[in-house]
Amino acid sequence: MLVDSHCHLDRVDLKPYGGAFDCLMEETRTAEVTQMLCVSIDLEGYPRMRELVAPYPQVSVSVGVHPGARGGQEPTPDELVALAQDERTVAIGETGLDYYRSRGDLGWQHQRFRNHIAAARSCGKPLIIHTREAREDTLRILKEEGAREVGGVLHCFTETWKMAKVALDLGFHISFSGILTFKTADELRAVAAQVPPDRLLIETDSPYLAPVPHRGKPNEPKFVAAVAQCLAELRGMTADELAALTHDNFFRLFPDAALS
Repeated sequence: MLVDSHCHLDRVDLKPYGGAFDCLMEETRTAEVTQMLCVSIDLEGYPRMRELVAPYPQVSVSVGVHPGARGGQEPTPDELVALAQDERTVAIGETGLDYYRSRGDLGWQHQRFRNHIAAARSCGKPLIIHTREAREDTLRILKEEGAREVGGVLHCFTETWKMAKVALDLGFHISFSGILTFKTADELRAVAAQVPPDRLLIETDSPYLAPVPHRGKPNEPKFVAAVAQCLAELRGMTADELAALTHDNFFRLFPDAALS
């Protein structure tokens, strides 16, 4: 019943599985992770990623270029819309703004973000939003470009309740990763306790940000159970109840995943 709403399966460390992707997927199935969304970060790697997950109907995909990616193909709205016609594509992204690693004139990043929103509106698919140290501009561009029409999710959320509230008012979901389990994440846990139940999602962001008690290891989808357990405790639920809730939220946000 567990759903990993954001992972990068093409980047997960396969050494523990002897390099066999099928063994990773079998381990994920054994851990009762029944659905995954494998998220695109560039167009150059997209064909390989799509081919890798093709045999696994429990894996949906997105198409997009990460806001921090440089030197690769710059996507136009038409190109994103064309790729989104794939029956396994359920979302546009990840997209957004990242000021943590980028400095100087970031007009290119803003335009890339706007192109993704335009593509999402054109094809009617929700957005996967990455935002880091760019709260005001992220929300401003979402509003200016009419992102409310398609909604989506602010993934791996680490921001304030004030930002979460505006995003929720725009029709977005909020997804929490393994960061929620870190000792230093008290303020984030306070935010997670307030998000309306019908807007919650959980994720791993594999292979990054492994949750406690797996910190220091490469992350993978089966570790989403630790995120579910932490969030369930915060909200006074059982882990099974939290898994069922976020499962239903995932398929309501990404209805095309049910068809893959």
